[in-house]
Amino acid sequence: MKVIVAEKCGFCHGVRNAISIAEKILAQEQEDDVYSLGPIIHNKDSCERLAKAGLKTVNKVDQIQSGTVLIRSHGAAPVQIAKLKEKGLNIVDATCVLVKRVQHIAEEFGRDGYKVVIIGDENHPEVQAVVGCAKDAVVIADESDLDKLAKNDKLGIVCQTTQSPEHFGRMLGAIGRGSFKELKVINTLCEEAIKRQQSAVELCRQVDIMFVLGGLESANTRRLAELCKKVNKQTFHLQNWNGLDKRILFGKNIAGVTAGASTPEWIIAEFAGNLKAFDTARG
Repeated sequence: MKVIVAEKCGFCHGVRNAISIAEKILAQEQEDDVYSLGPIIHNKDSCERLAKAGLKTVNKVDQIQSGTVLIRSHGAAPVQIAKLKEKGLNIVDATCVLVKRVQHIAEEFGRDGYKVVIIGDENHPEVQAVVGCAKDAVVIADESDLDKLAKNDKLGIVCQTTQSPEHFGRMLGAIGRGSFKELKVINTLCEEAIKRQQSAVELCRQVDIMFVLGGLESANTRRLAELCKKVNKQTFHLQNWNGLDKRILFGKNIAGVTAGASTPEWIIAEFAGNLKAFDTARG
């Protein structure tokens, strides 16, 4: 089978930095435990590898009594950071710089008297961390959430970094048709995420079947799969090669492969290599 890997895919700078920081900390000889406040990235394969090296993942500050705490790439709310400091823990911040920027903008909006509006998924850790940076912030996932906005407010709008430009623009239009006193918008989309989306959509037009690799809980990977599915119905979101039902390969000649920003290179290489070796006639 012919296999084409998207020009832009896999680890972004923020994820690569978080993994690098975790590896350096775990490589140091130390008696204290090393914790990650939530999964360091949304990829089970990477998290399992780091767990074997000693990284302990917890979901709440109360679960940590001593040691070193790694703030994951998605960031953490100020109240969580404050609690960690109160405990006297060693804090290592691996928050993506772009996520940190969104947090700072939300704080500034709040200080300037704007109602902070975040376009994104309220259950995503990046969004939850940004919510914690502004009083009474509102999260808008789609048009059905617009009733959360009070009339005649001063609105300061940011966006979850991994949303698509199309969704961001559509939501801005919907909000703009409502009633508000003032509207201030800052584009907080990640350019690397946009490049990955564009590269994936371009590729899936050229292939018989498209694979999007990455954690099923990864927001940016799900977004890639959604965008590709609109163009090529034969699009499949898989964590790795083990999740593939090989029957879907029969009759296909050209396969495209892309991956989310939290998907390690070895997952992509293994998947592409196995695809190339697969005989679509005999299985």
